[in-house]
Amino acid sequence: MTRDELAKLLQPTVERLGYELSDLEANTGGPKGVVRLFIDKPEGIGLDDCEKVSLAVSALLDIEDPIPGQYNLEVSSPGSDRKLTKHAHFVRYTGEDVKVQMRFPIENRRRFRGKLLAANEQNIVVEVDGVSHTLPIAQIDMARLAP
Repeated sequence: MTRDELAKLLQPTVERLGYELSDLEANTGGPKGVVRLFIDKPEGIGLDDCEKVSLAVSALLDIEDPIPGQYNLEVSSPGSDRKLTKHAHFVRYTGEDVKVQMRFPIENRRRFRGKLLAANEQNIVVEVDGVSHTLPIAQIDMARLAP
């Protein structure tokens, strides 16, 4: 099962509990597999939130059995240097400092660190040293908040 298929399976359960599935990492090839969920809500995430989601998701994974072999399930908050993986994340964190790494060079560079000025469905605008750079979301390799 791909990462996206797994996220599609787990997202309704996470949302039904009142959380956003902010990100998902799955490394299940080998003896030390791990499925790591990052959950979020406006008030922040505590240990009780992680436990609640872990129990529900664990039960779902036991029933559906989408992943062969053994793995550990981890549920966590995204943290202060959270990944920005969805259009809604870019909109929510407009005005914040970000680090962006592109798949391919834009304006002769792949890394941008600066203030996130704007976001729409296709692009984000990051100001670096007083210069605005328009970056296509589809070409972003990784974006994080830079607290």
